[in-house]
Amino acid sequence: MLGRAGFSEDTAPSDALVAIPNGEGGWVVAGSLPEARALAGKVQGRHGTTSPEPPLALPEGDWELTLRTGWVEPAYLETDASWCEPGGEPFTSLANGGAFGGKLTTDVGRVARELAYEHRQAVRVVLSREDVVRTGPKRPPVAAGIRSDGSGVIRVVRTDGIAEAIARVAPQLVVEEVDVVGPPTSVDIRGAGVVEAQLLLAALDAKKNAQAIDGEAHVASVTSEDGAVATVVIGLDGGIRVDLRCGRLLDAIVLRSYAIGAVHMALGWVTSEGLSVGEDGTISDLTIRSFGVLRSADMPHVEVTLHEEDGEPVNGSDAVFAATAAAVWSAQGWPTDWPTGRSVLGGEPVTQ
Repeated sequence: MLGRAGFSEDTAPSDALVAIPNGEGGWVVAGSLPEARALAGKVQGRHGTTSPEPPLALPEGDWELTLRTGWVEPAYLETDASWCEPGGEPFTSLANGGAFGGKLTTDVGRVARELAYEHRQAVRVVLSREDVVRTGPKRPPVAAGIRSDGSGVIRVVRTDGIAEAIARVAPQLVVEEVDVVGPPTSVDIRGAGVVEAQLLLAALDAKKNAQAIDGEAHVASVTSEDGAVATVVIGLDGGIRVDLRCGRLLDAIVLRSYAIGAVHMALGWVTSEGLSVGEDGTISDLTIRSFGVLRSADMPHVEVTLHEEDGEPVNGSDAVFAATAAAVWSAQGWPTDWPTGRSVLGGEPVTQ
């Protein structure tokens, strides 16, 4: 039913205790969330005063395109939460649609089970937005250079599985993993490594072609590992057209919404999103407003065309994500550092 998706916390017993991190690796347990916060001395919200900066230096070389990405927050809707009764199974933290891989390593379910057993009462474990930002995995930043023949070097913050992910889609790229003081990273974050390689190659093709299609020159196409094909056109008016083929359509309305969501995520990643991380690895941007997520007022019109095919349905939104990032980057003239701080066509600054 519309509006009834629910959150993990919604299903917890009304008399459940509440547990939150105490900031020292343990947990504060109390009768309510405000009480737990008071006991933990938690002050909500913080916005850093420094600008986000990409943490990696570019590889040396003569490159056709160069790219440096920074730290970004997955910024999923419901923060990590779970609850459990004594002797029961913890409720999933993915109840409200998941987190594009951001919750796959969360331990809130295990903690809820252990605390429920210890206190002999139902316990709900709740991470604040600040807790998620401080401890949750991030997309590993990259610094890449690519030649006109598609070969090149992509430096990436050391992450388990990232080299293999990149090699699957771009074996011609040399992967250099670099140790960096900063937040934890994960290859499970939406298309990590794969999307970066795909968008670099798609942007290279866009730069080579640089020819107008119906008067609109900013076009990028990506074919995913599963065979989905997304073509994204940035119009001269800043509007965005998405053409997507990803097998048999299970639900056109849902798929269209996923495609538009992927466009929104890509736009923010290229133009506005970033976390300020200190030399000691401490994140100073701890609120949703400070992440640079693109405001709805800044979202351009998006037109999505879906094609019914006979093949098995596959994930199409990740291809849209990569193609949009490549198209927007191309429309802005391929600036090296993200976020670019500019609107879709590289004009006025993005409001944050």
